[in-house]
Amino acid sequence: MTSTTKTNETTALAPRTGGQVLIDQLVRQGVDRVSCVPGESYLAALDALHDSPIDVVICRAEGGAAMMAEAYGKLTGRPGVCFVTRGPGATNASHGVHIAMQDSTPMLLFIGQVDRSMKEREAFQEVDYKAFFGSMAKWVVEIDRADRVPELIARAFRVAMQGRPGPVVISLPEDMLVETCSVLDAPYVEPVRAAPEPAAMTELGKLLGQAKRPIAILGGSAWTPEGVEAFQRIAEQHNLPVATSFRRAALFPAKHPNYAGELGIGPDPRLKKRIDESDLILLIGGRLSEMPSQSYGLLTIPQPQQPFVHVHPGAEELGRVYQPTLGIQASPVAFCAALEALPATGTADRAAQAKQAHTDYIDWTETPRDLPGDFQYGKVMAWLRDRAPEDTIVCNGAGNYAGWLHRHYRFNAFATQLAPTSGSMGYGVPAAVLAKRQYPERMVIAFAGDGCFLMNGQEFATAVQYGAALIVIVVDNSQYGTIRMHQERDYPGRVVGTQLHNPDFAAYAQAFGGHGERVEKTADFAPAFERAVASGKPAILHCILDPRAQSHARDFTGVDNSKAAQ
Repeated sequence: MTSTTKTNETTALAPRTGGQVLIDQLVRQGVDRVSCVPGESYLAALDALHDSPIDVVICRAEGGAAMMAEAYGKLTGRPGVCFVTRGPGATNASHGVHIAMQDSTPMLLFIGQVDRSMKEREAFQEVDYKAFFGSMAKWVVEIDRADRVPELIARAFRVAMQGRPGPVVISLPEDMLVETCSVLDAPYVEPVRAAPEPAAMTELGKLLGQAKRPIAILGGSAWTPEGVEAFQRIAEQHNLPVATSFRRAALFPAKHPNYAGELGIGPDPRLKKRIDESDLILLIGGRLSEMPSQSYGLLTIPQPQQPFVHVHPGAEELGRVYQPTLGIQASPVAFCAALEALPATGTADRAAQAKQAHTDYIDWTETPRDLPGDFQYGKVMAWLRDRAPEDTIVCNGAGNYAGWLHRHYRFNAFATQLAPTSGSMGYGVPAAVLAKRQYPERMVIAFAGDGCFLMNGQEFATAVQYGAALIVIVVDNSQYGTIRMHQERDYPGRVVGTQLHNPDFAAYAQAFGGHGERVEKTADFAPAFERAVASGKPAILHCILDPRAQSHARDFTGVDNSKAAQ
């Protein structure tokens, strides 16, 4: 017998397929752009996108598509959305999911799934996504009924954004997407932001008032332009030197007189010493994981020897590694609002310390050291930091080439750095494609090593397809440079598995319809860069770096590897 107790509002709704309901929910949540590699397993959702206002970025591989969605989450603070097909499509996309988890980035990955009637038979490309993604996503769910789509999509957005942000994976059975239902749309989701307790802020005020050598470290996600600006005022009120965590340099402007530098791989020894000698460490938003903590050697575990205040939006992160003197569960924005309301505690001595910290930072980053070969990458980086507008979005993956970027480039605006704290290679190009698509009026530069570029370099074709005039700087030293550096440190003279024979990357760009040039000398870089900008096309500058030019080898390992590749 059919029930007659449904509300008039529900029964009056026009029937929609699960695919239509799904895309309508994305529109309701303000999604303006999705990335995808198409697949027959979610054709109904693709068809619903046809009539929607959502821009669909068609990618060449699922890894790149997922990284684009992760980059969207970093830039906007709302979940980036990616669609892929089942089986190999989903496993290829796992790269982006892992980045989103370790980088605390809100993201939704939608995966087409086999027909519900075929489950548990190892049907064509069938994968148990809860098992596969369970340890690298905040939540994995399969939507088994079309009328539950609004409920579960709203929950997915909330899970992705609340607490410690992260990725959510949603499996979409093929037959569910063509099932029809009449159902209300979910409302727009605004995440609940944790705010600090007044008693905790009172205690923090006492700690700040007593401290003679405090330092703040900014990291994590869930920041906003307003929160970043508020912390600049806080640093001035309390005379705090401010460091940023690994690949979070855009959280505090490099030109600010309180900026002390990035606490990443191979930091300035003076910054590390400043933290060692501090009498109050204020960690806001970050986790101080392996890279910024210098392999968990910066602070003693489980109890740091200095007074340690940890502020994080996720309760599960407070005391997970370091037992804090004071733990505060709060979003960075809510915390900054509460901290700004406290009385100023700055002293003349602390002001002098902050000034010295910034002087040390400028000294550490100002003059690149000479390297073997005709192409002086450090000098090119110093030129770029003066040439690029402040709102330039700079993207990179992982590799030896990134050491110069992190040391010598200076970030002065919020959301201008797209780089995986997870250390995933192949990230820079897809992230730059998304960034240029999202902000076409801004300059977007992607840095990639020769090994890093070819992991997702096919997305240069996506840039050409959409006229996304990014500039890719390929730093070619004919090797997996970081691995080679570590190889020489641990097994000197025993080279295996790290040498590369590369194509002509300038010709690669031209073959796709972009602008390409080969740069072998330092003096040739600036005019080549200007020609790339003037071309109005996606561009690749193929820069030849001497294999002996190991990036800041002494800084990373304590050993001079300058002759390692001879």
